[in-house]
Amino acid sequence: MAEWTRVAAVTDVEPGTFKALAAGRRRIVLCNVDGDFYALRDLCSHDDLPLSNGDLEGSEFVCIHHGARFDVCTGRALCLPAIQPVTTYETEVRDGDVFVQAG
Repeated sequence: MAEWTRVAAVTDVEPGTFKALAAGRRRIVLCNVDGDFYALRDLCSHDDLPLSNGDLEGSEFVCIHHGARFDVCTGRALCLPAIQPVTTYETEVRDGDVFVQAG
């Protein structure tokens, strides 16, 4: 089972923004959607390019490389060219810090 890793302070990622970080051995994109934190693997399921080059629009992450969109909460692909979801990781806020369960 993957361990919980502290990746940021809550104040490091303002609502409506994201930050590319490491969680254990994984590169992730930590997104703040209206005060709730979500973590995605920093890899587009369409072409294995970094998602962190893209942008967060509400609860959707847009891959800048080919325009694929993903639901930040579930990882689900929302439009072509992506058809596979991106990997998501559980997040938890503890005492002002954000932890991600990713091995």
